[in-house]
Amino acid sequence: MSLDAHDVTWSADGTPIIDGITVSVPRGRLTGLLGPNGSGKSTLLRLLAGLLPPQRGAILLDGRRLDELPRREVARRLAMVAQETSTDIDMTVADVVMLGRIPHRRRLAMVSHDDPHDVLETERALARCGLAGWGSRRWSTLSGGERQRVNIARALAQNPTELLLDEPTNHLDIHHQLDLLRMLADAPTTVVASLHDLNLAAQYCDHLLLMEAGRLVASGPPAEVLTEEWMERVYRVRATVSLSPDGRPHLRYTPLIPTPTR
Repeated sequence: MSLDAHDVTWSADGTPIIDGITVSVPRGRLTGLLGPNGSGKSTLLRLLAGLLPPQRGAILLDGRRLDELPRREVARRLAMVAQETSTDIDMTVADVVMLGRIPHRRRLAMVSHDDPHDVLETERALARCGLAGWGSRRWSTLSGGERQRVNIARALAQNPTELLLDEPTNHLDIHHQLDLLRMLADAPTTVVASLHDLNLAAQYCDHLLLMEAGRLVASGPPAEVLTEEWMERVYRVRATVSLSPDGRPHLRYTPLIPTPTR
């Protein structure tokens, strides 16, 4: 395992947000982080990325405590894409993506369009996100979904060994959702992505983590996590689960309490 949490706890104003989570993220796989709104998914991702310090417990990267590693090494290894990223500076798409190259530069050296390696990695990352040829476009002209894809390209340009994404399919139409998840599933990188669409998680993820009220309540392959029992307990819906020929589950939902008809 490359990324682990051991008895990690984090609270805000005395309210537990993450409550004693221990988990090992499978190396080189796409792990889906699931749970209803307010279950702690975003906070757990920030803890795994080293953006929040655990108040108890430890985050380990290859068996070493994240808070004891050189910050430059962590910056090279871990990339995080948040739900929303804004900037008041009107940059080009290439400029935004090239920011992912900063951890690989010599100290005090800036990324540069004159550096052929930075340019190549930027172009590769844009192409992987279906944005080939977009480098000269202005950030201010992009839609929310386009900005999301550019931010993912920025993280890919970093060449991380661990990639953490908070609702990466947010703002994307279904075509780009499928393209993105297919790309993440095929990547050699260890990927953890919080997702709300359970059927997309079942289709593309190798491993799932299910959260409820700040705790990890289930983990494993999709068929073991996306069960009727867990859906009723965690999401408060009645689910009918069927298995596709490849063994992956497909879910249909109905309310626990039927809506009265008029």
